[in-house]
Amino acid sequence: MISRRKFFKSLALGGIAATVLQPPLKSVLAQMGTDDKVATNIKDVEKYPRNKYSMPGRFPGKVVQVYNDKCIADNKFNGSEIDKMVNDGLLKLTGETDINKAWQGFVLPTEIIGLKVNPIAGVALSTSVEIVTAVIRQLENAGIPRKNIVIWDRRSADLNDAGFTEGKFPGIKIAATEIKDKAGSYYNKEGKLYGEEMIDKEWYYWADVDGKYDAETLPYMVNEGKFSYFSSICTKQVDKIINIPVMKNAGSSVTLCLKNLAFGSITNTGRLHQKLWSETCAEVCAFPPLRDKVVLNIVDGVKGCFNGGPEAKPEFITEYKTVLIGTDPVAVDRIGYEIILKKRIEENIQKADTPKGRKFLGLAQDLKLGVADLEKIKLTRINQITITD
Repeated sequence: MISRRKFFKSLALGGIAATVLQPPLKSVLAQMGTDDKVATNIKDVEKYPRNKYSMPGRFPGKVVQVYNDKCIADNKFNGSEIDKMVNDGLLKLTGETDINKAWQGFVLPTEIIGLKVNPIAGVALSTSVEIVTAVIRQLENAGIPRKNIVIWDRRSADLNDAGFTEGKFPGIKIAATEIKDKAGSYYNKEGKLYGEEMIDKEWYYWADVDGKYDAETLPYMVNEGKFSYFSSICTKQVDKIINIPVMKNAGSSVTLCLKNLAFGSITNTGRLHQKLWSETCAEVCAFPPLRDKVVLNIVDGVKGCFNGGPEAKPEFITEYKTVLIGTDPVAVDRIGYEIILKKRIEENIQKADTPKGRKFLGLAQDLKLGVADLEKIKLTRINQITITD
């Protein structure tokens, strides 16, 4: 049994395996293949023209997978090897021979660059400090000032628990939508949630599902109702976003690029898990604050999980020793899906592919966010294997 607080926190964080608020309790995964339609405002995205960086970005359908057998050992990350993985993967993706030029094809020194991490599982299974350090080092070498780099996610407490602190990243801004003060409260002196000051009500995802929460849950949601507002971090504070999720499963599905962006960028997400998990992963990413700003996806698969995700259950954590890189979040997610599926089959957790686990990828492809068809994805593998006598 888990505590009530932990249950609601898991739901608020976007745990797909969490049960829904309304009785009767049903598996979220069982809902992923439902034919029931829920109205949303997805048609609103048609009002906004795309730009040259819009998903699927500069390299649609292209994914680079880098394997390095020395990137982790005895549960200790090897920062220099992880740096090499990012370096070589980005060079292969872009076709450049100079890593600085490769980065300059995505970001400029005058821009504010947001690094969207996934810190919800603490140090056990979050975006690693080492891969973020590698990205920052390379960005700096490419001319991006530290003061122009922001590490961000939904919740300040999670960022701190995962090691994303000003002490470890001096000169880098650490930002969150849901903020606790030094006294541990989510509310300011006027009784208003700090999170309300961090949302942009001009940008929202509306869905015809009502969110109702008790006092304990509300700080993890920011608002109730049928509107999920975008964080002002992605709408106003950053010019470009580099997405750095973790290689995790969520039942028979995965929580990689699209999930990290969608559920990490909006409020009032608890209501979206019952019938709209797949739709939310795809549709939220189709709105300009994400669609037009996310220029690169770097999946941290040095360590990940194949069951029990997105939480960190020790018995299901594994060392994939892999990094996936691409501008196309749908294609990257599809390759990550195949990696995790293979592991789940090897571990006898499931016998074969489950189409409902890929529903969100098909929806994202329909929204022209990327390529979900495996046969149309160009995958390049780099094996950085140690050769010994």
